[in-house]
Amino acid sequence: MSEPNDLLRRARERSASPNATGEALSREELADLVNTWVYEHTNPPRVTALNANYIGKLEQGKIRWPQDADRRAGLRAVLGVRTDRELGFRRPRRSRSTVADVDRQEFLRAAVGVSTAALVGPSILDMLAPSEPTPVPSVVGASEVADVRAAAQAFGGWDARYGGGLVREAVASQLRYSAELLNGRCAPAVRNDLFSAVGYLAHVTGFMAFDAYAHDDAHRMFRFALACAEEAGDWHLRAKVLSSMARQAIWCGDPDAGLTYTELALVRADRLVPTERAMLHTARARALGKLGRTQDTLTAVGLADDSFSNANPAENPPWMMYYDAAQHAGDTGHALWELGVRGQFITEARSRLAASVAAHADAHARSRVISQTKLASLTMVAGDPTEAAQLGTQALQEAGPIKSRRAADDLRELRRAGKPHVRLDEVAELCSRIGSAVATT
Repeated sequence: MSEPNDLLRRARERSASPNATGEALSREELADLVNTWVYEHTNPPRVTALNANYIGKLEQGKIRWPQDADRRAGLRAVLGVRTDRELGFRRPRRSRSTVADVDRQEFLRAAVGVSTAALVGPSILDMLAPSEPTPVPSVVGASEVADVRAAAQAFGGWDARYGGGLVREAVASQLRYSAELLNGRCAPAVRNDLFSAVGYLAHVTGFMAFDAYAHDDAHRMFRFALACAEEAGDWHLRAKVLSSMARQAIWCGDPDAGLTYTELALVRADRLVPTERAMLHTARARALGKLGRTQDTLTAVGLADDSFSNANPAENPPWMMYYDAAQHAGDTGHALWELGVRGQFITEARSRLAASVAAHADAHARSRVISQTKLASLTMVAGDPTEAAQLGTQALQEAGPIKSRRAADDLRELRRAGKPHVRLDEVAELCSRIGSAVATT
């Protein structure tokens, strides 16, 4: 078990918050101050991406030695100490022996017999931390831009199929590296493409964080992605980021903010392709549905349908390739689901969700599972509970390999909807299986 780093925690708590008079410095504030210090005291300036989660790992002792010397210097400067030891940082001890000094068979037997606790202990984690970061080129060209875009597309595809839970931290590391490319020299013709590519990757990383309920991380990454889009003058990326910010706000119980984000994105709708306008009208419909504004919800769904009817996939930017007929049916079905559970437009909501489930390919397994779960919940509330149990069982089976807290919460919602019908064996079994499946999610 990690030993807490009380020296670092006390040093932070002795420092005054720059934003709240009389309050101690928060983890997030400490991370922001260190990021600023590193940027201002390195040449060329370095962009780092410390966050509250990383500071928490330091204070919990999960990380005993920050490998980055600039980060350690920033922590010392912000917290007003002279040495790393005063912040409880200890360099991992290096063994004088090497594998070459050990009998290979004995080494293998010891490795096979090592306990699980040892494999995840602080010393192993420190050992696996990179001591030599991947060098960032000082001159950035079209090939680096293409690499960032390729990474964003690959990780976005993984997220759509499996959810962001498993690889989120790896993608965040890739984003930190890519963000440092912005400090490099590049030709004017490449600059906007670079900002767009990094913003695209930041959006993918932010959506993974949202899917994993790391909402603070998601919000910061979305803001960074939006800043990149604004810097590049990329209206298409701007629309996508604002759409995702709206979805996160709606999911977190703030449909008013979600409505604001969609309307910001639609300010210059003439600059967007029809698929993007459909996406934004759909997000707007979901916010309006949450707010109980029935007629406005129906109007927004109609606008989304009209826009999508004019969609030309060849015009879509890379991050919009996911928005096909299955996605549109699912997203509009989600908006109408809000009305359906209140007894309105049930048939239309069910029809769209069912069409989404039928048309979604395996590459978008998470969306398919979420739509199927919503269809089961609506059927449970306003239809035949036995049919709902069958739909829910299919959704639960498909959800197995998907690491998505949003998908897990939708299953919990289905379980709550099934509680009044547990006298039916099929519903009782479904509720039991859902309880077991999401117990640790």
